Amino acid sequence: MVSAVFHSPLNASLPLPHAGESRGEGAAHAKAAPLPRAEKEKKPRTPLDLRAFWMRVLPPLLGFGLLVLVWEIVAMKSTTGFPTPLATWQQALTVFSDPFYSKGPNDQGVGWNVLSSLQRVALGFGLAAAVGIPAGFAIGRFEFLSRMFNPLISLLRPVSPLAWLPIGLLVFKGANPAAIWTIFICSIWPMVINTAVGVQRVPSDYMNVAKVLNLSEWKILTKILFPAVLPYMLTGVRLAVGTAWLVIVAAEMLTGGVGIGFWVWDEWNNLNVANIIIAIFVIGIVGLVLEFALIKLATAFTFEEVKS
Repeated sequence: MVSAVFHSPLNASLPLPHAGESRGEGAAHAKAAPLPRAEKEKKPRTPLDLRAFWMRVLPPLLGFGLLVLVWEIVAMKSTTGFPTPLATWQQALTVFSDPFYSKGPNDQGVGWNVLSSLQRVALGFGLAAAVGIPAGFAIGRFEFLSRMFNPLISLLRPVSPLAWLPIGLLVFKGANPAAIWTIFICSIWPMVINTAVGVQRVPSDYMNVAKVLNLSEWKILTKILFPAVLPYMLTGVRLAVGTAWLVIVAAEMLTGGVGIGFWVWDEWNNLNVANIIIAIFVIGIVGLVLEFALIKLATAFTFEEVKS
Protein backbone atom coordinates (compact mmCIF):
# COMPACT_ATOMS: atom_id res chain seq x y z
CA MET A 1 0.00 0.00 0.00
CA VAL A 2 1.49 3.29 -1.09
CA SER A 3 1.36 6.11 1.39
CA ALA A 4 1.37 9.69 0.13
CA VAL A 5 3.29 12.37 2.02
CA PHE A 6 1.79 15.83 1.94
CA HIS A 7 4.08 18.83 2.56
CA SER A 8 2.63 22.00 3.86
CA PRO A 9 3.75 25.29 2.29
CA LEU A 10 5.54 26.21 5.52
CA ASN A 11 7.63 23.05 5.44
CA ALA A 12 8.31 23.43 1.75
CA SER A 13 9.62 26.96 2.21
CA LEU A 14 12.24 26.03 4.82
CA PRO A 15 15.70 25.16 3.43
CA LEU A 16 16.86 21.59 4.13
CA PRO A 17 20.32 21.08 5.61
CA HIS A 18 22.96 19.55 3.36
CA ALA A 19 24.53 16.22 4.10
CA GLY A 20 26.94 16.35 7.01
CA GLU A 21 25.34 19.46 8.46
CA SER A 22 23.31 19.58 11.58
CA ARG A 23 20.00 21.31 11.81
CA GLY A 24 21.55 24.12 13.87
CA GLU A 25 24.08 24.85 11.14
CA GLY A 26 21.36 24.88 8.51
CA ALA A 27 19.33 27.31 10.59
CA ALA A 28 22.39 29.53 10.99
CA HIS A 29 22.83 29.62 7.20
CA ALA A 30 19.17 30.48 6.85
CA LYS A 31 19.49 33.35 9.31
CA ALA A 32 22.72 34.61 7.75
CA ALA A 33 21.18 34.91 4.30
CA PRO A 34 21.62 38.52 3.22
CA LEU A 35 18.51 40.53 2.62
CA PRO A 36 18.18 42.49 -0.59
CA ARG A 37 19.04 46.15 -0.14
CA ALA A 38 16.24 48.59 -0.64
CA GLU A 39 16.98 51.14 -3.29
CA LYS A 40 17.36 54.66 -2.02
CA GLU A 41 14.46 56.79 -2.96
CA LYS A 42 15.59 59.75 -4.99
CA LYS A 43 13.98 62.97 -3.94
CA PRO A 44 12.38 64.71 -6.85
CA ARG A 45 13.90 68.03 -7.69
CA THR A 46 11.70 70.92 -6.74
CA PRO A 47 11.12 73.01 -9.83
CA LEU A 48 11.80 76.73 -9.64
CA ASP A 49 8.57 78.48 -8.83
CA LEU A 50 8.76 81.44 -11.17
CA ARG A 51 5.45 82.82 -9.99
CA ALA A 52 6.60 82.97 -6.37
CA PHE A 53 9.93 84.48 -7.47
CA TRP A 54 8.26 87.26 -9.43
CA MET A 55 5.77 87.88 -6.64
CA ARG A 56 8.72 88.60 -4.35
CA VAL A 57 10.79 90.63 -6.81
CA LEU A 58 8.27 92.40 -9.02
CA PRO A 59 6.28 94.45 -6.44
CA PRO A 60 9.37 96.19 -4.99
CA LEU A 61 10.68 96.90 -8.49
CA LEU A 62 7.33 98.38 -9.49
CA GLY A 63 7.31 100.48 -6.32
CA PHE A 64 10.74 101.93 -7.06
CA GLY A 65 9.78 102.41 -10.68
CA LEU A 66 6.67 104.34 -9.66
CA LEU A 67 8.77 106.51 -7.33
CA VAL A 68 11.23 107.33 -10.12
CA LEU A 69 8.36 108.07 -12.54
CA VAL A 70 6.64 110.48 -10.13
CA TRP A 71 10.01 112.05 -9.36
CA GLU A 72 10.72 112.58 -13.06
CA ILE A 73 7.29 114.14 -13.65
CA VAL A 74 7.71 116.51 -10.68
CA ALA A 75 11.17 117.51 -11.90
CA MET A 76 9.88 118.18 -15.42
CA LYS A 77 6.96 120.29 -14.17
CA SER A 78 9.03 122.16 -11.58
CA THR A 79 10.19 125.69 -12.27
CA THR A 80 12.52 125.88 -9.26
CA GLY A 81 15.28 123.62 -10.56
CA PHE A 82 14.19 120.40 -8.84
CA PRO A 83 16.78 117.78 -9.91
CA THR A 84 15.82 114.81 -12.06
CA PRO A 85 16.65 111.23 -11.03
CA LEU A 86 19.48 111.13 -13.57
CA ALA A 87 21.01 114.38 -12.32
CA THR A 88 20.74 113.16 -8.72
CA TRP A 89 22.41 109.88 -9.65
CA GLN A 90 25.30 111.70 -11.29
CA GLN A 91 25.68 113.92 -8.22
CA ALA A 92 25.61 110.83 -5.99
CA LEU A 93 28.52 109.34 -7.94
CA THR A 94 30.47 112.53 -7.27
CA VAL A 95 29.55 112.57 -3.57
CA PHE A 96 30.47 108.93 -2.98
CA SER A 97 33.67 109.09 -5.00
CA ASP A 98 35.35 110.61 -1.91
CA PRO A 99 33.03 110.14 1.10
CA PHE A 100 35.73 110.71 3.73
CA TYR A 101 37.29 113.98 2.67
CA SER A 102 37.91 116.63 5.32
CA LYS A 103 38.33 120.30 4.50
CA GLY A 104 37.67 121.74 7.91
CA PRO A 105 35.41 121.17 10.92
CA ASN A 106 32.23 122.05 9.01
CA ASP A 107 33.16 120.70 5.55
CA GLN A 108 33.48 116.93 5.64
CA GLY A 109 32.38 114.05 3.46
CA VAL A 110 29.15 112.15 3.81
CA GLY A 111 30.98 109.21 5.40
CA TRP A 112 32.23 111.30 8.32
CA ASN A 113 28.78 112.82 8.76
CA VAL A 114 27.12 109.41 8.95
CA LEU A 115 29.73 108.09 11.40
CA SER A 116 29.33 111.14 13.65
CA SER A 117 25.56 110.66 13.71
CA LEU A 118 25.91 106.94 14.46
CA GLN A 119 28.28 107.74 17.31
CA ARG A 120 25.73 110.05 18.92
CA VAL A 121 22.97 107.51 18.36
CA ALA A 122 25.06 104.77 19.99
CA LEU A 123 25.76 106.89 23.07
CA GLY A 124 22.19 108.12 23.52
CA PHE A 125 20.65 104.74 22.79
CA GLY A 126 23.12 102.91 25.03
CA LEU A 127 22.28 105.17 27.96
CA ALA A 128 18.56 104.75 27.26
CA ALA A 129 18.89 100.95 27.21
CA ALA A 130 20.94 100.93 30.43
CA VAL A 131 18.18 102.88 32.19
CA GLY A 132 15.03 101.86 30.33
CA ILE A 133 15.29 98.06 30.37
CA PRO A 134 15.87 97.71 34.15
CA ALA A 135 13.17 100.33 34.75
CA GLY A 136 10.78 98.33 32.58
CA PHE A 137 11.48 95.16 34.58
CA ALA A 138 10.86 97.00 37.86
CA ILE A 139 7.66 98.68 36.64
CA GLY A 140 6.29 95.42 35.29
CA ARG A 141 7.28 93.40 38.34
CA PHE A 142 5.93 95.64 41.11
CA GLU A 143 2.41 97.04 40.92
CA PHE A 144 3.25 100.00 43.17
CA LEU A 145 5.95 101.21 40.76
CA SER A 146 3.61 100.64 37.83
CA ARG A 147 0.94 102.87 39.36
CA MET A 148 3.59 105.42 40.28
CA PHE A 149 5.32 105.81 36.90
CA ASN A 150 2.57 105.07 34.34
CA PRO A 151 1.10 108.60 34.54
CA LEU A 152 4.56 110.15 34.11
CA ILE A 153 5.32 107.95 31.10
CA SER A 154 1.98 108.81 29.50
CA LEU A 155 2.69 112.51 30.07
CA LEU A 156 6.28 112.66 28.79
CA ARG A 157 6.26 110.10 25.97
CA PRO A 158 4.35 112.19 23.36
CA VAL A 159 6.63 115.24 23.75
CA SER A 160 8.39 116.19 20.51
CA PRO A 161 12.19 115.77 20.34
CA LEU A 162 12.58 119.43 19.42
CA ALA A 163 11.01 120.40 22.73
CA TRP A 164 13.65 118.45 24.67
CA LEU A 165 16.60 119.96 22.78
CA PRO A 166 16.52 123.43 24.43
CA ILE A 167 16.44 121.75 27.85
CA GLY A 168 19.58 119.85 26.90
CA LEU A 169 21.30 122.99 25.65
CA LEU A 170 20.43 124.81 28.87
CA VAL A 171 21.55 122.03 31.21
CA PHE A 172 24.61 120.67 29.39
CA LYS A 173 25.70 123.90 27.65
CA GLY A 174 26.92 122.08 24.56
CA ALA A 175 25.50 120.93 21.23
CA ASN A 176 26.85 117.38 21.34
CA PRO A 177 25.65 116.53 24.88
CA ALA A 178 22.30 118.15 24.09
CA ALA A 179 21.86 115.92 21.03
CA ILE A 180 22.76 112.82 23.05
CA TRP A 181 20.31 113.89 25.77
CA THR A 182 17.54 114.30 23.20
CA ILE A 183 18.19 110.82 21.81
CA PHE A 184 18.19 109.39 25.34
CA ILE A 185 14.92 110.94 26.47
CA CYS A 186 13.09 110.08 23.23
CA SER A 187 14.31 106.49 22.78
CA ILE A 188 13.90 105.34 26.38
CA TRP A 189 10.10 105.05 26.29
CA PRO A 190 9.71 102.14 23.82
CA MET A 191 12.11 100.03 25.88
CA VAL A 192 10.44 100.88 29.20
CA ILE A 193 6.92 100.21 27.92
CA ASN A 194 7.63 97.01 25.98
CA THR A 195 9.72 95.50 28.77
CA ALA A 196 7.07 96.31 31.38
CA VAL A 197 4.31 94.84 29.22
CA GLY A 198 6.39 91.69 28.69
CA VAL A 199 6.87 91.24 32.44
CA GLN A 200 3.16 91.73 33.10
CA ARG A 201 2.27 89.11 30.49
CA VAL A 202 4.41 86.35 31.97
CA PRO A 203 2.03 83.44 32.70
CA SER A 204 0.92 83.36 36.33
CA ASP A 205 1.73 79.64 36.49
CA TYR A 206 5.42 80.46 36.16
CA MET A 207 5.26 82.84 39.11
CA ASN A 208 3.26 80.33 41.18
CA VAL A 209 5.93 77.70 40.60
CA ALA A 210 8.57 80.23 41.68
CA LYS A 211 6.66 80.85 44.92
CA VAL A 212 6.31 77.12 45.59
CA LEU A 213 10.04 76.59 45.04
CA ASN A 214 10.80 79.67 47.16
CA LEU A 215 13.08 81.13 44.49
CA SER A 216 14.97 84.31 45.18
CA GLU A 217 14.17 87.49 43.28
CA TRP A 218 17.42 87.17 41.32
CA LYS A 219 16.55 83.64 40.17
CA ILE A 220 13.04 84.74 39.25
CA LEU A 221 14.55 87.53 37.16
CA THR A 222 17.20 85.44 35.40
CA LYS A 223 15.46 82.07 35.09
CA ILE A 224 11.81 83.06 34.52
CA LEU A 225 11.31 86.71 33.63
CA PHE A 226 14.26 87.36 31.32
CA PRO A 227 13.65 84.44 28.88
CA ALA A 228 9.92 85.18 28.76
CA VAL A 229 10.35 88.94 28.32
CA LEU A 230 13.17 88.79 25.74
CA PRO A 231 10.90 89.02 22.64
CA TYR A 232 9.12 92.08 24.06
CA MET A 233 12.41 93.65 25.08
CA LEU A 234 13.95 93.22 21.62
CA THR A 235 10.85 94.74 20.04
CA GLY A 236 11.32 97.77 22.26
CA VAL A 237 14.98 97.95 21.25
CA ARG A 238 14.03 97.94 17.56
CA LEU A 239 11.53 100.74 18.05
CA ALA A 240 14.00 102.72 20.16
CA VAL A 241 16.76 102.52 17.54
CA GLY A 242 14.39 103.78 14.86
CA THR A 243 13.32 106.63 17.12
CA ALA A 244 16.94 107.51 17.92
CA TRP A 245 17.86 107.66 14.23
CA LEU A 246 14.90 109.95 13.54
CA VAL A 247 15.73 112.22 16.46
CA ILE A 248 19.40 112.70 15.63
CA VAL A 249 18.61 114.19 12.21
CA ALA A 250 16.33 116.82 13.73
CA ALA A 251 18.72 117.55 16.58
CA GLU A 252 21.74 117.99 14.32
CA MET A 253 19.87 120.36 12.04
CA LEU A 254 19.51 122.74 14.99
CA THR A 255 22.79 122.17 16.84
CA GLY A 256 25.18 122.17 13.85
CA GLY A 257 28.60 120.57 13.74
CA VAL A 258 29.29 117.31 11.93
CA GLY A 259 26.43 114.91 11.26
CA ILE A 260 23.94 113.85 8.62
CA GLY A 261 21.32 116.29 9.92
CA PHE A 262 23.74 119.20 9.80
CA TRP A 263 24.75 118.12 6.29
CA VAL A 264 21.11 118.34 5.15
CA TRP A 265 20.72 121.81 6.65
CA ASP A 266 24.03 123.01 5.22
CA GLU A 267 23.10 121.82 1.73
CA TRP A 268 19.75 123.59 2.04
CA ASN A 269 21.55 126.83 2.86
CA ASN A 270 23.62 126.26 -0.30
CA LEU A 271 20.41 125.45 -2.28
CA ASN A 272 21.92 122.11 -3.32
CA VAL A 273 18.71 120.09 -3.57
CA ALA A 274 20.42 117.09 -5.18
CA ASN A 275 22.59 116.58 -2.11
CA ILE A 276 19.51 116.87 0.11
CA ILE A 277 17.84 114.06 -1.82
CA ILE A 278 21.03 112.00 -1.56
CA ALA A 279 21.03 112.59 2.20
CA ILE A 280 17.41 111.42 2.41
CA PHE A 281 18.34 108.15 0.71
CA VAL A 282 21.41 107.76 2.95
CA ILE A 283 19.28 108.27 6.07
CA GLY A 284 16.76 105.71 4.82
CA ILE A 285 19.40 103.12 3.90
CA VAL A 286 21.22 103.42 7.24
CA GLY A 287 17.91 103.08 9.09
CA LEU A 288 17.04 100.03 6.99
CA VAL A 289 20.40 98.40 7.77
CA LEU A 290 19.93 99.02 11.50
CA GLU A 291 16.42 97.56 11.35
CA PHE A 292 17.61 94.48 9.43
CA ALA A 293 20.46 93.88 11.88
CA LEU A 294 18.11 94.05 14.86
CA ILE A 295 15.62 91.71 13.19
CA LYS A 296 18.41 89.16 12.70
CA LEU A 297 19.48 89.62 16.32
CA ALA A 298 15.92 89.15 17.56
CA THR A 299 15.47 86.05 15.39
CA ALA A 300 18.67 84.52 16.75
CA PHE A 301 17.77 85.03 20.41
CA THR A 302 14.06 84.22 20.42
CA PHE A 303 12.00 81.19 19.51
CA GLU A 304 9.26 83.28 18.00
CA GLU A 305 9.32 84.52 14.43
CA VAL A 306 10.13 88.22 14.33
CA LYS A 307 8.47 89.95 11.44
CA SER A 308 9.48 93.28 9.99
